[in-house]
Amino acid sequence: MDWFRRFMTGRYGVDQLYVALIVLSMFFLLLSSITGWPYFAVVSLLLFAYAYFRVLSRRIYKRSQENLVFLKLWDPVSRWFRQAVRRIKDLRRYKYFKCAGCGRSLRVPRGKGKVRVTCPVCRTAFVKKT
Repeated sequence: MDWFRRFMTGRYGVDQLYVALIVLSMFFLLLSSITGWPYFAVVSLLLFAYAYFRVLSRRIYKRSQENLVFLKLWDPVSRWFRQAVRRIKDLRRYKYFKCAGCGRSLRVPRGKGKVRVTCPVCRTAFVKKT
């Protein structure tokens, strides 16, 4: 394994964009096997090749900049999925409302009857049934 450590010295390595490219590559490969279209396999191979090109690249600054751009685009999507999972887990205990003033999502415990909800951001108050 020492030869591999020496080989990878000065190379960029694995990051979040690499993982996303590999997952996307596997998705296109699966799509190719389901539909039988060879174009999906070609796209999968290109994504796979680009992912490994990034891992073995010596231009570390450029690869890290690419990863930062990816993370800026991926962060809102990731945040939306995390919120959706959290809402599904909290479905029995909490009810969610949107503030009429600022549009922020507010969480209120279920089973409390009619409650006066005050938005912590814009201080808009409204009465809702939980």
